[in-house]
Amino acid sequence: MTVVTDVQSEDIRSLFTVRRALEETAARLAAASPAAPAFARMANAFAAADLDGDAARDAYYALIAEFDDEVDAAADNDYLVGALQNIRTHLVRVRRLARYRPERLAASVAEHRLIASAIAAGDGDLAAHAVHVHLHNALTSILDSLETTPDRADSAQPAARKRRS
Repeated sequence: MTVVTDVQSEDIRSLFTVRRALEETAARLAAASPAAPAFARMANAFAAADLDGDAARDAYYALIAEFDDEVDAAADNDYLVGALQNIRTHLVRVRRLARYRPERLAASVAEHRLIASAIAAGDGDLAAHAVHVHLHNALTSILDSLETTPDRADSAQPAARKRRS
């Protein structure tokens, strides 16, 4: 049986610790793969991303999902991809807790463009560092959002956790 509980800020930090390790590794593997040059198309798509309006933001999130799929395919590691898919399932809930911030979304576009460009160039170190910066900024924004949103702040405070049984 699975019990749904509030997401705690410490849980979010732990989730991002694992996410960072997995996504940095996936970016390094993608940059070393034969598919790496194809990521130039993704970098161009991020450069052209429009964030004006709900439909445009939905298209941007679809672009991120496509990018994740392409990184997963290029990484070519079923265990890594399985772990990332598990993490992404938890992230859906965390993202819903974060308040929409136009400046953060614009920065995310630039960060994804840099990651895609680094992969396209075959630069695994730069790709991994760009992922690290992107995830640091995303985590900071999510935690700030939780702290500044009164009705959500309670769910980010330490509380007794329920476990799966």
